[in-house]
Amino acid sequence: MAATTPIQEPASLTAGDTAKWRKSVPDYLPVDGWQLVYTLINAAGKITFNALGDGADHLVSVAAATTAAWAAGDYAWRAQATRLDEAYTVASGTLTVQPAFSATTLDSRSHARKTLGNIEAYLENPGNLTSSMYEIAGRKLQRFGIPELLSLRDRYRAEVAREDASASVGRGLPDRRRVLVRFGP
Repeated sequence: MAATTPIQEPASLTAGDTAKWRKSVPDYLPVDGWQLVYTLINAAGKITFNALGDGADHLVSVAAATTAAWAAGDYAWRAQATRLDEAYTVASGTLTVQPAFSATTLDSRSHARKTLGNIEAYLENPGNLTSSMYEIAGRKLQRFGIPELLSLRDRYRAEVAREDASASVGRGLPDRRRVLVRFGP
């Protein structure tokens, strides 16, 4: 079954999937020599690609092999109609590139779960970082002390427990944090 081509830019796409959509820009028709150029930009870099003329519309089709190289993250984008020395922004927005499933690993744990794991790993072996504070060329770096880490560990344990309870309720399982009590006959 063939997928239909969306009529607008997607809010998200997955790296490694074909990116395909159709854009209608009546004032800048391909038959009049207008080309549509998309630019995506974020801290990871800049991505540029062109739409092809398809009748009165512009058709975006970026190969899966090309999107596989796109870094996952949120991008600001804009579409510009260009012809000779003219360029006009005709649309803009944001797009999220989801990571590709590939041979590389993906750490999909929440921030709380990752932070809790890091705190517990440090508490198990604090000797891997020998100094709690040092200064080089006037710049200081100070690490958390053990009492502060224990307090943070407790806070993140509670947050992870809330995530687990929420996930259980979402799957139709009882929230194990609550104890239901009934008084009376």
